[in-house]
Amino acid sequence: MDTTQLLLIIVLSLTTILLILVGVQLFLVLRDIRATLVRVNRIIEGFENMGVGLDHGIGEVIGFVNGFKTLLKTFDLINHKKHEKSK
Repeated sequence: MDTTQLLLIIVLSLTTILLILVGVQLFLVLRDIRATLVRVNRIIEGFENMGVGLDHGIGEVIGFVNGFKTLLKTFDLINHKKHEKSK
């Protein structure tokens, strides 16, 4: 073998080893990014569930307040009719 072939084999071998190392590192980085995105997705789903629960709770409070207003209007109408009859 002459020196050109030997040098070419050494360079190609080193390049192959470096590309394999870069590929492994890229795989590990992508796996970590995937795990991070899964965690972020869980956090977002938690906030979404909390928002839906809060929206549902606020809707119930508004319904209660509207019912209470209706009850007060009913009592007001009854009192108004009693005062008209007593006059």
